[in-house]
This record gives sequence, structure tokens and C-alpha cells, in this order.
Amino acid sequence: MSRFADIYTTLFKISVAIMLQYRAVLVIWLIGLVLQPIIYLVVWLTVAEARGGQVGDFDKAGLAAYYIVLMIVNHATFDWHMYEMGYRVRTGAFSPLLLQPLHPIHRDIIENVAYKFITLSVMLPAILLLTWLFEPSFGAPIWAVAAFVPALLMAFLVRFFVEWSLALSAFWITDTSGLNQMYVIAALFLTGQMAPLSLMPQWVQSVAGVLPFRWMVAFPVELLLGRLSPEQVFDGFLMQALWLGAGLAVLALTWSRAARRYSAVGA
Repeated sequence: MSRFADIYTTLFKISVAIMLQYRAVLVIWLIGLVLQPIIYLVVWLTVAEARGGQVGDFDKAGLAAYYIVLMIVNHATFDWHMYEMGYRVRTGAFSPLLLQPLHPIHRDIIENVAYKFITLSVMLPAILLLTWLFEPSFGAPIWAVAAFVPALLMAFLVRFFVEWSLALSAFWITDTSGLNQMYVIAALFLTGQMAPLSLMPQWVQSVAGVLPFRWMVAFPVELLLGRLSPEQVFDGFLMQALWLGAGLAVLALTWSRAARRYSAVGA
């Protein structure tokens, strides 16, 4: 255990040092994460204003709270390795990673955590500024706030392992950009980023609940807003555990085959 702790600490320091050399790229990514929910918030506030201050079961303060919490959750769970896996495979960047005794996923996990750590210095002031500007209404009970922490951790793990497992398709598909774009569009609607799921048609809510999307983002958001009952929270944790297990199972089944295929083509 201490060996892994030492490895993770070293990888974390290396990742932070590398990312600080590319601060402009970090800022661009961060701007995208911040601007997207702000744009949707402004759109929905405009709709609410036109409808007498209410959209579905959200008033303007509730919409502001939703998108501010969404920004927090999306930042905590976001991962980009799915979109660069194809590049790694095509260019042979995976070759040195396969020569190391540590599974490449460990490096990607630490790289993700390092990114979140560095960008907190910008994300937190942005959240405070938006809270001051839009005056959100938060009314979650204490138990929901406490349950939010493990729900957020599980959401990150589900999103990371599901997306990393899907990314392994790059070992069989030459160009995964189309597949990635389809995933992005589906996630935009089914995670609650485009609009709260309660404002979506019932069939969309059902699809989001069956697939992993809701449990990656919308579930912890709804939990921190106090919009879920204890029974719904329990069911949500079960679904997160189910999809985390599915992601790990797919990873275990496909990784060795993907690595062998990669080596077989002379990469």
C-alpha cells in the first residue's frame, strides 16, 4: 500500500509540474467548463422570466442553484482521456506506457486529480462570483449535504472508468472522433447539462436513469439541491455501484486484448 502511495505522490508531482508548463491550455479548458453552464443558466433564466419566474418545478433562484452546483460536479467528474486515446494509439504514444510496470490508468487518474487541484484556484472564485451575481437558493438538509461527498466521489469513478473503458475502442477503430461526438451529444442531454432532467420528456429521464449518464452528474447535483428522498438516494448509490462495477468489468475484459492488439500491429 505504501508503495502505491509513493508512486501516486510522485506521479502527482510530475503531473502538476507538466500542467503548469501549459497554463494557457488549462485556462482554455477551464473557460469551457465555466462558460457552458453559465450560458444554459442565462437561457433558462430568460425562459423563466418569460413564464412568470417559473420553469417546471424550478424558480429563478432554483435554476441558479442548479447550474452552480452543476459546475462544481462537472468540474469534479470531468475527464478528457476518452478523447485523446485515439491520438495515443495512432501516434504510438502508448508504447512507452506499456513498457512500464504500472497500468496506464493509474497515471491517467493522477493526471486527472492534478488538473482538478490546479484549476480549483480559478474555479472557486468563479463559483463565489456566480453565487453573488445570481443569488441561488440552497435548501438541502444536512443528511443530503453529507451524502453528497460520497455521491460525488462515486460519480467521478463511474464517469472515469466508463469513459476510459469506452475509450479502448480506439484500439479497434482507426478514427474514434465520430463515436466521441455521439457520446458528447448524448451526455449533454442525459447528464442534465443542457437542462435539468426533470424538465426533459419522461422518456429522456427514463433513458438517463437506465444508462450511466444520470449517475455521473445529475444524481449528485439533485442530491445537493435537496431534491431527492432518502429512498431515491439509496437507489442512486446502488445504480452508481452497478455502473462502476460494469465499467471495471469491461475494462478488465478488454484491456489485455487491446494491449495485445496494439503490440501485434507493431506500435
